[in-house]
Amino acid sequence: MPAVYLNHVSISARNLEESTRFYEELLGMERIATPNFGGNVQWLRIGSQQLHLAERDVTINNLNHFGVTVDDFPTVYERARDMGIFNDRMQGYHLCELPDGNVQLYVQDPAGNTLEINHTDVTTLPERIRRDITRLVDAYPQDDANLQARLYTTPERADVPG
Repeated sequence: MPAVYLNHVSISARNLEESTRFYEELLGMERIATPNFGGNVQWLRIGSQQLHLAERDVTINNLNHFGVTVDDFPTVYERARDMGIFNDRMQGYHLCELPDGNVQLYVQDPAGNTLEINHTDVTTLPERIRRDITRLVDAYPQDDANLQARLYTTPERADVPG
C-alpha cells in the first residue's frame, strides 16, 4: 500500500530552545504537546503537518533539507535576510526560480540544517526580491524532461497562497 501523505519531518537541534524559537519567529510554527522520549524533543505544528526537533550533538549535513510553502514569501524573505541566514552553500545561490516559475529560498537554521522556503509564482514577487533570483535555466542546461518538472505535484497545491 502506498504512503498517503507526509506527516512530519524530524531534524536535529544543537540547542532545542534556540531552534524552536527560530522556527516560531521565522515561519510562525506553533509549539504543540510533545511526548517524553527521554531526551529534549519539541514538536511544532506547520499547517496540518509537524516538524519534530530533537536536541542532539551531531554534525549536520548541509545538503539535506526539507521544504515548506509560506503564505507571505516577501515577509519571510525579508526576515531571513535581516537574520543573515541565507544559505548559498547548497547550490551556490540562496534564491532560485525553477523552470515552472516556482521559487526556492535556502536558509540555514541555528543547528546548520538547510530549510527550503517555497513560493508558487515568481511573477507575484516584488522587483527587489526578483533581482536576487538565480534562474535555474540560466545556471544549468534544462532538457525537455527537466522543463516538465513541477514542484507541486497535486492540483490543490496550485492555489496555495504565495
